[in-house]
Amino acid sequence: MDRPDQVFQDQGLTHFDAQGNAHMVDVGAKKETERKATAIGRIALGNKAYAALKAGTSKKGDVLGVARIAAIQGAKRTSDLIPLCHPLPLTRLAVDFELDDENHEVACICTAQTFGKTGVEMEALTGVQIGLLTIYDMLKAIDKGMVMKETRLLEKTGGKSDFKG
Repeated sequence: MDRPDQVFQDQGLTHFDAQGNAHMVDVGAKKETERKATAIGRIALGNKAYAALKAGTSKKGDVLGVARIAAIQGAKRTSDLIPLCHPLPLTRLAVDFELDDENHEVACICTAQTFGKTGVEMEALTGVQIGLLTIYDMLKAIDKGMVMKETRLLEKTGGKSDFKG
């Protein structure tokens, strides 16, 4: 029978120790580099909710403005939300929205950057999710059937490997 540490290492699961217990990865020996990650996610809205968002007539105010601030705030708090994430000194967070009139969808795109020993993928992904949740929260009085979907990493640079999806 395989040892737990060997099984986890063979699978590339670095968040487990030799006994199979979850732990925060030691990044102390890693080289500091410029690291950047961009993630995207979408929310599909009903006709009335999409019209209110686009016209800026939601009773709660500027939906995308509030969602942008929430996404930035969420990305900054990633290590408080995801138990094994390292707290990172983020050097930049940018959040953009793209409206898809044909499908009544909003895409949230979050880019996170740092100069450090570990990547910022989780910060970018968390920013997207918090931004989408905020849109849902601000428009739920109009449409409780909104669907968040397709959240994924678009690209990552810095560290050992780059990714472009």
